[in-house]
Amino acid sequence: MKNPLNISAALLGIGAVALVAVAAKADDSEKETIARGHAIIKANCARCHAIGMDDSSHHEEAPPFRVVVTRYPPEDLAEALAEGIVSGHPDMPEFVFQPAEIEAILAYLGTLAPAPEAEPETAPEDEAAPEPTPKEK
Repeated sequence: MKNPLNISAALLGIGAVALVAVAAKADDSEKETIARGHAIIKANCARCHAIGMDDSSHHEEAPPFRVVVTRYPPEDLAEALAEGIVSGHPDMPEFVFQPAEIEAILAYLGTLAPAPEAEPETAPEDEAAPEPTPKEK
């Protein structure tokens, strides 16, 4: 007779391997989406905008995308990408992207966004510094 604990351990091991494989596939899929977004941006935007972390914009009125993502979180740009981005300067062409393209563009822009800052730690109320007492006259 087989030991039920050994069988359970084997099944857990198989499940863990399957989860790792799914996570690796998700990582690969995300990398592919980011690469597609980069290709779309390179083809449509790089002639004016800086599209990387340290390049310069070729058009003086075209902000680098690494700056754009500090002004507008990438996920907030989805509607503008779907309906056509209207810019402040007249020589920018209007682009309208399809949902899969928008997903890829947002994934790429997300790689340019600064990491969220950690919230400063605060002491719990019961550990807060005591209020200073007024000096007596």
